[in-house]
Amino acid sequence: MDYYPYIKAFHLIFVITWFAGLFYIPRLFVYQIEAHYKPSPDREILGKQLKLMAKRLWYIITWPSAILATFFAIWLLILQPFWLIQVWMQLKLVFVVLLILYHLKTHQYFIQLQNNVVKKSSNFMRIWNEGATFILFVVVFLVILKSAINWIWGLIGLIILGVLIMLGFRLYKRVREKNPEA
Repeated sequence: MDYYPYIKAFHLIFVITWFAGLFYIPRLFVYQIEAHYKPSPDREILGKQLKLMAKRLWYIITWPSAILATFFAIWLLILQPFWLIQVWMQLKLVFVVLLILYHLKTHQYFIQLQNNVVKKSSNFMRIWNEGATFILFVVVFLVILKSAINWIWGLIGLIILGVLIMLGFRLYKRVREKNPEA
């Protein structure tokens, strides 16, 4: 078990890089969608560069990080199976499944944009970008607090966070409408 902290460290490193990819890829989607509606030659130049950036981020950082974070998580659970009977861990795993579903849906958006298929607006992608943030908040609070009462307070905090994010999104949208360079 002397190696347990090393496995945990690798798990955390790959969780962090996985989230970094999940935080950044929807921003690239926003720029790809906005570039799609620009006049030529900007559309082609920006589109080509943004596709390349998204492809490298997705396949070199995000997917490998997701796979390695999951691999090290399973290894940790094999070494410490008693975590699986803990309610907080069961809830955490529910949110990990949601994170994987979020990742897979994001992959669908990635494939569409790589094929120049724009089905969502840039505003939708700005909101989609917050999905990983919500999951991150929930998982971190579950892991740190490990308590049902604190979970209730955490849920209230999450709702407040959601309201603040939506208010911030609306404020930023107004600022952009007045000043497109903001």
